[in-house]
Amino acid sequence: MIELKSAAQLRLMRRAGLVVAEGLEAMTAAVAPGITTGEIDQIGRDVIAAHGATSNFLNYGEEYGIGFPGVACISVNDELVHGIPGDRVLAVGDMVSIDYGAIVEGWHADAARTVIVGEGTAEERELNHVTEEALWAGILAMRPGGRVGDVSKSIEKRIRQGSGHYGILREFTGHGIGSAMHMPPDVPNIRTFGRQVPLRLGMALAIEPMVTLGTHKTAELDDGWTIVSKDGSKGSHWENTAVLTERGIWVLTEFDGGESRLGERFGPLGD
Repeated sequence: MIELKSAAQLRLMRRAGLVVAEGLEAMTAAVAPGITTGEIDQIGRDVIAAHGATSNFLNYGEEYGIGFPGVACISVNDELVHGIPGDRVLAVGDMVSIDYGAIVEGWHADAARTVIVGEGTAEERELNHVTEEALWAGILAMRPGGRVGDVSKSIEKRIRQGSGHYGILREFTGHGIGSAMHMPPDVPNIRTFGRQVPLRLGMALAIEPMVTLGTHKTAELDDGWTIVSKDGSKGSHWENTAVLTERGIWVLTEFDGGESRLGERFGPLGD
């Protein structure tokens, strides 16, 4: 069942989204040679604690005996998603994806950013730019009366317009979000066919393109969490939580609500 949020519920999600935005800003700013992924995770923990929020990542999956041990998934280079923070020391040239979430009064927000330690190669910078642009293309495709497939199509189209031959992850998708972190509908990053879920006012989506410099094929490491590219290629991951309102689109995990990127489509309910 698709969850449609009231204005009051969306304002709580916005509060969670601002915690996520602050945490991601602090964690990405700390990315530098010599820091460990565990130290970056601790920064995210401190932000959550400072706001009296809780983590939707920490202990996720514990009912299956594989509770996630961090408040952020920190994935480096060919680790595409779900990387476990720990003792790994970052070095110049690493591509670092940070996926992070928070809960405020039972309502969730989720977002991700990818940064390069140092300048990286032109190919890596272009991958990161294309993935970020694909995120915004997907968000801009959210319209009442449209379909989730419109979001997927827009994401894939922007990635295919990039200068590289990119792999788009298929087994991992965006998702609905609200009173839980992962809810229907799935939001694939490639065009799909068949019956499509309609987009409606009050629907919140965590849109998250995950793109590699090589194959879309992945493997899971023995830790039960970390997903890597099968060919060892580096990846980029960008995500925001966005909602359809009566006024337009509101990006809950951006400080400005997405105004700088959405133009006339920007439609907040107010903080």
